[in-house]
Amino acid sequence: MTDASGGSWREAEQALEAGIDFERANAARIYDYLLGGACNFAVDREQASRILAQNPDMAYVCRANRDFLRRAVEWCLAHGITQFLDLGSGVPTAGNVHEIALAQHPDARVAYVDFEPVAVAHAHEVIGGTEGVSVTRADMRDPEGVLAAPGVRDLLDVGRPVALLTVAVLHFVPDAELPSILARYRAALAPGSAHVMSHGSADHDDPELAARTRAIQDGYRGSATEVVLRSRPAIRELLGGNELVDPGLVDIVDWPAPAPGERPTGGYAAIALFD
Repeated sequence: MTDASGGSWREAEQALEAGIDFERANAARIYDYLLGGACNFAVDREQASRILAQNPDMAYVCRANRDFLRRAVEWCLAHGITQFLDLGSGVPTAGNVHEIALAQHPDARVAYVDFEPVAVAHAHEVIGGTEGVSVTRADMRDPEGVLAAPGVRDLLDVGRPVALLTVAVLHFVPDAELPSILARYRAALAPGSAHVMSHGSADHDDPELAARTRAIQDGYRGSATEVVLRSRPAIRELLGGNELVDPGLVDIVDWPAPAPGERPTGGYAAIALFD
């Protein structure tokens, strides 16, 4: 449908030019929907329904990831790290990195990076010229391109510690070169920087937990962002040989301390410190 001026057709053309895929669901928009957001399409909601049918815990897992992000940002701030490079930042929702950081440290700097056009466009709207915050559309698999982008290069001082955030994103990156890609980020950042990560896995002693995580993977099949479930050793490899902050690589709900009342998510979380 279109009006007399053909406006809606032009909007659709602009969306296609921006790289928005209306035919396949996308992880950033699915995540937004599962967190109760509105920046998603029917195809994303349909895929989310299939994921929830496979594992009704998925919305809980998303919220747990969001809570881990908050705790990790607070840990970084408490340890003097006030710059954040958030890769695969997704659609901004309540409790964004910059909201947490700026509330506690007004001089904090947050560079959001994502490749999904809807996520980037909405992030620009949410940020609205907030000082110390930038949004960049770039492919995280290109570290040099990301770090050279004006929104990153002109905001972050890589000569000082930076928190590299890869929360609930690397299991959407199938690239076999991912360990070396992440190593290139670490090589570009100052000593004292930290790598904050959460990642899905079916590598668990509890067979039911492993099955629930594999069900999530199955639910993403056919989307533009299918899930890669790596083993615990493979996830540890993504953090390089750097020292892990206590308690190490643990379930998302158990970082930084055990949460006996919370059911496990099937995802691992950790913070690694750079030498």
